[in-house]
Amino acid sequence: MSRWLVDGWQVIIGIETHVQIKSSQKLFSRAPTSLLNDAPNTRYNTFDAALPGTLPRLNRKCLDLALRAAFALGCSVNKRSSFDRKHYFYFDQPTGYQITQHYSPFAVNGQYTSPKIGLPIRIKQIQLEQDTAKSITNARTRTALIDLNRAGAGLLEIVTEPDFRTAGQAAEYVRSLQELLRAVGVSDGNMEAGSLRCDVNVSINRPGEPPGTRTEVKNINSLKFMVAAIEYEIQRQKTILETLGPKQKVPQETRGFNSETWKTFRLRSKEDAPDYRYMPDPNLGVLVLSEQHIEAVRREMPPLPDATRLRLIQTYSSSGVTERNIDVLMNLDAVRDIAYDGVVEDTVVGAVAYFELCSQGRDPKFVMDWIIQNFLGQLFALGKPFSTEYIPVAQMGDLLDLITTKQITRPSAKLLLKHMLISPSDIPVKQLAEKMDVLSSVDELSNSSSHDDPLRDVCIRAMDALPSEIAAIQAGNENVMNKVIGWIMRQTKGKVEVIRAKDILKQLLSR
Repeated sequence: MSRWLVDGWQVIIGIETHVQIKSSQKLFSRAPTSLLNDAPNTRYNTFDAALPGTLPRLNRKCLDLALRAAFALGCSVNKRSSFDRKHYFYFDQPTGYQITQHYSPFAVNGQYTSPKIGLPIRIKQIQLEQDTAKSITNARTRTALIDLNRAGAGLLEIVTEPDFRTAGQAAEYVRSLQELLRAVGVSDGNMEAGSLRCDVNVSINRPGEPPGTRTEVKNINSLKFMVAAIEYEIQRQKTILETLGPKQKVPQETRGFNSETWKTFRLRSKEDAPDYRYMPDPNLGVLVLSEQHIEAVRREMPPLPDATRLRLIQTYSSSGVTERNIDVLMNLDAVRDIAYDGVVEDTVVGAVAYFELCSQGRDPKFVMDWIIQNFLGQLFALGKPFSTEYIPVAQMGDLLDLITTKQITRPSAKLLLKHMLISPSDIPVKQLAEKMDVLSSVDELSNSSSHDDPLRDVCIRAMDALPSEIAAIQAGNENVMNKVIGWIMRQTKGKVEVIRAKDILKQLLSR
């Protein structure tokens, strides 16, 4: 424990994570869940706007995804749970209360071990609740606008016990939680888009003394901001206790985090449960889950990340695929939803599935290298987010086959790949390569050692066209070879293999 002390102080951290559920409809209404590009106030209905006479109706899809999260985090599922009204009067809450599960949540007493932390993290409870509307403040005009698109979206609040001792542990837990929830299809976990937000509780005390007064930092939407907020809070509380004396207490309050100053700031004094005036929601009653329902959801659970990673390592490490390669895929992966009521909402193949489908009948290391180094590299250069829908499995497989059969060179394949990303089409890959004139017509004729080798003729012409460069190579300057190879590639439109062109040049120069 001493290795986690900060200047003689013990740090205690707990995290409340608010996760938007990956459902096409909101938690208690049939209104569609808002997307980032939706115009303000276009994705809500009368219930979300709290018009009189409207009643909630639980979205079963949200419930089933919530159960997946409970199973993934090792929680016990309560067959009977209930909903409460949490009252607070802010303009982003149309009803004046939030429907949540404060007193009787549907899942409790879980435990999750993050691979990199290595310590079991206790999950106190998971509860279903509504999201609020979005407030847009204009500091210049001192006005606030309300967008109801997000109001009523389904959330999971995942509450840990105060088991963290460093900011790094807290951030690693949230990073692992993102991966876990994505893997089981519960949420996309996008912190920048607001799909995952964290409240962090921080307190410090001397070893052997009772825990100090905890301060809650609200709505952190970035891992680096989380680390900064926790570290600032530790130093702020330490200064209060060391400067004002041992009898001084840290004020119990709710704080925010300023991403410009990288400091926390006071929002309000901390409310206790009585301040929220919790009461059972009279319109919802008791949520009863049958054993058959629970087991049906459990059977549909996708593999957890640890199991998938282990399987990939055992299957592909002998082919030269590294654990680092596998981690890249795991971080990219967004597992497609399992069919719900006969409808698959997300049909995009995840990164792991994409790799495995492309690897069928092909060298896994070769496939992995092309996905990570070229596919991802081209997407990054084009400023596009990762998605396997840009180039379907069949098209990527055809491209890889053209390379392995030497019908196209690697430089030409990269050019073709870029074209396919910029201008997607259903044209067969080989036909597209013919249209772009990048098939290796020169190399197809150059596999023999005859003096009629077209590539040999190109190399001889390169020597005649670049006499000073050839002289430099003969004098021992091997770096000039790249300039000669560049000339050859331009003359052949990239249709020849660089290694073979170098071999022929070296043979000619050795004479």
